[in-house]
Amino acid sequence: MITIALAEDNDFLAKSLKEKLSFFSNEIRFVFRAKNGRELLNILPNYSDVQVILMDIEMPVMDGITATQEVVERYKEIKVIMLTVFDDDDKIFSAIKAGAMGYLLKEESPEKIIESIKSVYEGGAPMSASIAAKTLQLLRNPITISNKTTAQEFNLSEREIEVLELLKKGYDYNKTAETLFISPFTVRKHIENIYRKLQVHNKIEAVQKAINHRIIN
Repeated sequence: MITIALAEDNDFLAKSLKEKLSFFSNEIRFVFRAKNGRELLNILPNYSDVQVILMDIEMPVMDGITATQEVVERYKEIKVIMLTVFDDDDKIFSAIKAGAMGYLLKEESPEKIIESIKSVYEGGAPMSASIAAKTLQLLRNPITISNKTTAQEFNLSEREIEVLELLKKGYDYNKTAETLFISPFTVRKHIENIYRKLQVHNKIEAVQKAINHRIIN
């Protein structure tokens, strides 16, 4: 039986995931959930039997990538799987550099998540199919990808720029999701991040500012 912990700030998503994984109680044992990376690091010393951590990326106080780096440095025996809605090149690159051994999208089935927990525990590096394809691209062109994702004036990811391009065309959440082969929930998260990074409040302002700063044409 594999002992796991979860770092997830969204109460609904955390509860949903725990319920899904509860059907596999003969294979895994869930010990605790933290709401951010700092809380995870504070709780972890009390649970010496944790073997795998499912880690969200965007969390308050301390994000998942920073927390992953801390976990890997302090606990060599613990494996970290990023479990997130983000499939951006910069997020993948940062997670791999931080020491994550797996990278899954939250839309994966419970069976896939369980299979990945077993895989990472046994020394594997499980990834969602789309993430694996992006990782191969990243490995082939690490300098190009790194420069491209860090050169944006507002620190917008490549995926966020793609979303902006589609917003400019008037696409709604569902059409954007269909075009980019991601879920509407993921689109919503990207748009929230775009608003925050550009410091705007709606789609029109976001598109206009992106055009003014030559982020999109």
